[in-house]
Amino acid sequence: MGVEIERKFLVVGDGWRAAAREVLPMAQGYINDMGAMDRGEQKASVRVRIQGDAAFLNLKSRELGHTRQEFDYPIPVADARALLALCVGGVVDKRRHYVEHESHLWEVDEFLGDNAGLVVAEIELDHADEAFVKPAWIGKQVTDAARYYNLALASRPYSAWTDEERSAHDLP
Repeated sequence: MGVEIERKFLVVGDGWRAAAREVLPMAQGYINDMGAMDRGEQKASVRVRIQGDAAFLNLKSRELGHTRQEFDYPIPVADARALLALCVGGVVDKRRHYVEHESHLWEVDEFLGDNAGLVVAEIELDHADEAFVKPAWIGKQVTDAARYYNLALASRPYSAWTDEERSAHDLP
């Protein structure tokens, strides 16, 4: 069993772009939707992702916050394309930029399509209380804000958010 420990942040400015060592296009969709998760009918999200020339089926437990169970399995790209056609909600298109900073790898997701304009960064940690240095381009933490989860973005994209939701004033 895999465990994912990550923190998610809004990105401010473009200071990260020059440091990006690799960019990978991604398209992902979900077999289940946010409503089923919110109602407690399902305890894990089921995601299909094509990233570059590879594809994966991923299951992630529904806990809110920085630590969740995660299972990730490679699948043929042709199967992933067929599964994406079966997904509920929209397909989340993004470019993932890999940025090294102070001995940690940051994944900066620049969303496209219905989620264009949203840029978030994630850092995966070895343990929940691991110390890390935030780059200057890191803004407010949104780890506990479900609307920033890709599953939520597939169901209700950034383009549908209110100005208040986009301003993130309601975040802890």
